[in-house]
Amino acid sequence: VTTPLLRPTMANDDEDDENVVLTARVPLPRSGMEVLLVTLNRPAKKNCFDARVCRNLATIFRDAADEIEGYDAAPPTDDANDDEDDENVVLTARVPLPRSGMEVLLVTLNRPAKKNCFDARVCRNLATIFRDAADEIEGYDAAPPTDDDDENDDGDDGNGRKKQLAAIILTGAGPSFCAGADLSDPPNPLHQSSDLPHRVRWNPVHQMERSGVPIIGALRGHVITGGFELALACDILLGDATTSFRDTHVKFGLAPCWGLSQKLSRRIGPGRAKIVSFGARPVGAAKAHEWGLLDELVLDDDGVGSSSTSSLPSAKDANDAVMRRAIDLADTIGSNDPIMVRRYKRAIVEGTSIDFQKGLQRERELGLAHYLEVVGDGSTFEEAKDFIDDRKGSRGFMGSKL
Repeated sequence: VTTPLLRPTMANDDEDDENVVLTARVPLPRSGMEVLLVTLNRPAKKNCFDARVCRNLATIFRDAADEIEGYDAAPPTDDANDDEDDENVVLTARVPLPRSGMEVLLVTLNRPAKKNCFDARVCRNLATIFRDAADEIEGYDAAPPTDDDDENDDGDDGNGRKKQLAAIILTGAGPSFCAGADLSDPPNPLHQSSDLPHRVRWNPVHQMERSGVPIIGALRGHVITGGFELALACDILLGDATTSFRDTHVKFGLAPCWGLSQKLSRRIGPGRAKIVSFGARPVGAAKAHEWGLLDELVLDDDGVGSSSTSSLPSAKDANDAVMRRAIDLADTIGSNDPIMVRRYKRAIVEGTSIDFQKGLQRERELGLAHYLEVVGDGSTFEEAKDFIDDRKGSRGFMGSKL
């Protein structure tokens, strides 16, 4: 029994578009598995291919590749040790942009009581959100060709599909962006250091880097170690006077997994990066802006406003100067040619990453070697937890430094 792929008809002959390529899943008796049989079905034309055949073949093999990738990519399981709803540790909202008529995807780390420290669930949710967004954005330029060039210019295809995203904003609920890893349930560092396909599928920074539109980091308060790495995965960083960066990997004998050792020096220069990472001391907002770590320091009286803030998840977000500026910037970006914005981002990223991938590979090698050595005894995370517990008692909860 064949299962033909259905696509919009655009044939210029008597062939049925959905039948120019046939598919069937055939059971295999000995193994109990299946084989996908793909048949070119234009025998009268010796199976010569046209645009429809190419489109159908590409769709069939893309769907098959996605299915096969999923065999090894089941999300990691975890035993939540608190009452948080798994779906609410990261919030999303599509915010309309009034000037451009596009939308911005707002992604909010939502563990304010824990300074938005991430656990395995947060990483899993972030990876899913950014993977889905990257797939959507990729589809903007990948619509199948049509027989005519008639297009609807009003931004609505008549089928109720979403407006295109001009940008993505990553932020944190409450006074902090992200104070690092939650040591009660940290993501597996061996998995996060791996470049195997079924591991990077659940690596939030890898999925962020797939985004075809700019990612704006709207930062307040703590941006510490793992949170620092999430921030560096953004294209543009906005902050206010409360924003403070800190890299504490060396303090606790931990290795970066998400590119901090390579990205920071490219932002602020190798000397300053060494001061930040080897010293493991906080860098305040003014210094971060002076060094180019913060691209823009937003003051409370900057007067940036946007009618889009009425669509934000909370009134507190709507009154936040950094968030207002982030949405205003997203709207400005959306007011330009969206295809060129995506291509320009790709040009900038690829142009600055020629040797970057070698650096990332070296970081992964060092990280894997380090964690293979230390993760077994459990003492590394325990020492960090003891340090933070001591600080809780003496100075109040400061959040994880990982």
